[in-house]
Amino acid sequence: MMSTMKHLFVVFLCVLGFFSTVTSINNSFRGTGNGSEAWGYIEVRPRAHMFWWLYWSPNRVDDPSKPWPTILWLQGGPGGSGVGFGNFGEIGPLDVNLKPRNSTWLQKADILFVDSPVGTGFSYVEDDNLFVKTDVEAATDLTTLLKTIYNISPSRQKSPLYIFAESYGGKFAVTVGLSVLQAVEKGELKLQLGGVALGDSWISPEDFVLSWGPLLKDVSRIDDVGLNNSNSLALKIQQQLADGEYEAATGSWSELEEVISDSSNDVDFYNFMLDEGNDPSTSKTKAWGRLGKQRYAKADDAADLDSVMNGPIRQKLKIIPANVTWGGQGGSVFSAMEGDFMRPRIAEVDELLLKGVNVTVYNGQIDLICATKGTEAWINKLKWDGLSAYLNLDRTPLYCGKDDTVTKGFVRSYKNFVFYWILGAGHFVPVDQPCVSLQMVGSIVNTPNA
Repeated sequence: MMSTMKHLFVVFLCVLGFFSTVTSINNSFRGTGNGSEAWGYIEVRPRAHMFWWLYWSPNRVDDPSKPWPTILWLQGGPGGSGVGFGNFGEIGPLDVNLKPRNSTWLQKADILFVDSPVGTGFSYVEDDNLFVKTDVEAATDLTTLLKTIYNISPSRQKSPLYIFAESYGGKFAVTVGLSVLQAVEKGELKLQLGGVALGDSWISPEDFVLSWGPLLKDVSRIDDVGLNNSNSLALKIQQQLADGEYEAATGSWSELEEVISDSSNDVDFYNFMLDEGNDPSTSKTKAWGRLGKQRYAKADDAADLDSVMNGPIRQKLKIIPANVTWGGQGGSVFSAMEGDFMRPRIAEVDELLLKGVNVTVYNGQIDLICATKGTEAWINKLKWDGLSAYLNLDRTPLYCGKDDTVTKGFVRSYKNFVFYWILGAGHFVPVDQPCVSLQMVGSIVNTPNA
């Protein structure tokens, strides 16, 4: 029986074009019989196991002149599960009720979800000393995973990889992008990097905390007392960052969040138009979303994501160790990275631009935690030689489909840098504005017409 199962799995992998043989890598892999999905563990360091899940787009077009793209999705936190929340909560083929999602990004690309860093989601470490402490360490682990996947798959090597990120995942994305380029230059990784896309990303913590008070005062969410208290703490954080006191700054950031909550009567950090927990579409879909803190994500009649991932999804995957619980080590991931949490990654964005990598930034209009005001502030700090020309260009309005009566956003681009302003969206842009988000993704990854 085991021999037959192994034979069928080899056939599946050959059809998928993902691996040449099962025995090429000493790791655990599974997949669906029709070749539409594959998943598994890769031991990126001894006793440090990273989980991945690849979906093959049903719209895939095989065109040698315009290769079909792959999206690598990186969740925030740190400690947020892309395999769980990004997949079932935002852009995967099924929602948390395991029903088809009409707005899945699989319409535009193959999608590779990874639970990174190790300890996130279904990923796990066998020793607490193996949690990563920096974005760069996380990037090294993820590059190891990509080497394992891409170096033995000629078909995958032809598919340009676009790294999409959300929230803290943006810091991972820029460090992974540079790590990938370095590995490619050294001949250690066979991969085409199509670009990096940063969605509501925590690139410059200083600029975001400085934006919170003024933004909330402008929209009448806090008063002058709240503004003064917020600004005082934000300036303290700014000084701690200037002094390199990153762990102390993380503590002050947490204190500032409490001040903001108290001054605003619990504003929702993901949508400043709402109160925390009062979103009418809120349900039991918990995720490590609020930069390390648990929160509830949108879904009208959603099942509890923890129950879904540790129930039917775990049963489907069949390779999750008995002692591993989805999200069980997520809090430890955040704690291990407290010393790097507030470190900016603007210089890494500059380096990607200098190397000619396509960089896209997109931001939800009503997000607070990674507010557009803060995003624009760190963009203005770029040393990129195209910045002045970019800032002087007009924006182009965006609409949903053929309806040109309602503005859904704006876009501005110059050379290899693009910025999208998505109206009516909070922190989770694909959830709040699925139509214009899908159009944006197709433009970024240059999807061939199906």
